[in-house]
Amino acid sequence: MIVICRYLIRHKVPYIDWTYQRCFSTQSSGSLFSLSSVRRKKAPTMTSTKTQNGKSAPSDAERGANRTLYVVFLSLVIDLLGFTLILPLLPSILDYYGTKQDTLYQSIKDSVTGFRELVGAPDTPRWNSVLFGGVIGSLFSMLQFLASPIMGAASDVYGRKPVLVISMIGVAASYALWAVSHNFTLFVIARIIGGLSKGNVSISTAVIADIFPPEKRGKGMAFVGVAFSVGFVFGPIIGAVFSRYARDQQEVFYTVPALFALALAVIDIIFVLMFFQETLPDNKRAKSISSGWQNTSHLINPVSLFRFSSVTNTAARDLSAMQKIGAVYFLYLLLYSGLEFTLTFLTHNRLNYDSMQQGKMFFFLGTIMALVQGGYVRRIPAGKEVKIATMGMTLLIPAFVFMAFAHSASMMYIGLTLFAFASATVVPCLTTLISGFGGTNQKGVVMGVFRSLGALARAFGPVLSSIVYWSCGDKVCYISGAVLLIIPYIMLRKIKGSSHSA
Repeated sequence: MIVICRYLIRHKVPYIDWTYQRCFSTQSSGSLFSLSSVRRKKAPTMTSTKTQNGKSAPSDAERGANRTLYVVFLSLVIDLLGFTLILPLLPSILDYYGTKQDTLYQSIKDSVTGFRELVGAPDTPRWNSVLFGGVIGSLFSMLQFLASPIMGAASDVYGRKPVLVISMIGVAASYALWAVSHNFTLFVIARIIGGLSKGNVSISTAVIADIFPPEKRGKGMAFVGVAFSVGFVFGPIIGAVFSRYARDQQEVFYTVPALFALALAVIDIIFVLMFFQETLPDNKRAKSISSGWQNTSHLINPVSLFRFSSVTNTAARDLSAMQKIGAVYFLYLLLYSGLEFTLTFLTHNRLNYDSMQQGKMFFFLGTIMALVQGGYVRRIPAGKEVKIATMGMTLLIPAFVFMAFAHSASMMYIGLTLFAFASATVVPCLTTLISGFGGTNQKGVVMGVFRSLGALARAFGPVLSSIVYWSCGDKVCYISGAVLLIIPYIMLRKIKGSSHSA
């Protein structure tokens, strides 16, 4: 963590030098992290003062907000390293459980076989493993769809920190169960616990909505995107190391990576307990569960989620805008996640990429995304989110066309570059846009519902794209994705921001 902060200092990220000194210097007088001292003081306004050289110096509120942002960033990086290291291991894990006598495994395998025969996918161990992994991934997304809005609403009532810590404890418990999952049923139970507990991202976005005014919120959302990029670049690399180790092991090879993920989760919990300060004071919270949730069915009913029914006391214009942003987000991720999932099929069939070459491809994507988010997206001025998200979707359309007709690595990488830019801009900008809606005591439920719609899209996107890919061919799949992307593009252009600054 200290190395990351020093890197950010060298590149002159605003206020990180102050954050580094206050967070990690043992000579700092007074405890910045004392919750009691925070509660006794009124939150200062985010106004800057002039220094002797005429430059603006950060106010106490700005310093505190930036400190919280970097705590959230580091926490997400630690969490995502543990979350993504399983990805390269999943084929070996499924092969291992395939040698055991397990009723649940056989039942899912039969379902995958039926789906493969329905869509015409080839009957090879590689693609059977990919499709099986897709089923597990869709299950995880469906569980996030159920859990995200409920955790977000709970954080509006009880505060961000306690719900965040509970979420992280659930994730740690899932890794602990994974470490001892000697059969497939236990492994699935571990994934279920992990999916139901994975509410930290929606809570983190609510934290950013708490600490930043609308004009600075985009910077915070960009840092969430950078955390994802870092996690998805280095997590699979760690997993690949364990995957290579797994080839030489005859028995429970997954125990070591599971314990490593558990160690990361425990470190993350301790880090949050020590350094994260509550960002939603008592006087700004929803007064009760009924006022925070209104009706639990609104948080698990897809129709109610699309309508944002759990968000109350908001202007009709704002509610309509939230519904439109949610629909755009869902349609975009439905198309994006589906074609992202079939990318491994495309590069293997067209360019004969093996796992190592595909790993390099995803490393390239993650690096471009991190550079765009860290260097460009966080500097997007308030009010420009729709314009930049629209530009990202515009570039994604030719990206899909390039991929549809790419028969060389150079042409494929042109498409991947455009794909990476869209990946780095669209979701952070939409997240910043939706964070401007809802009252102070409803940011958690707004962000939770928003994340839930994304999880629902990621649950169905890979299934629908696989059907089109194997039934109609790769060109039809990617050209169809490019054409259908025009729908959320047109919808996004008609969206306006919140009628108030929240």
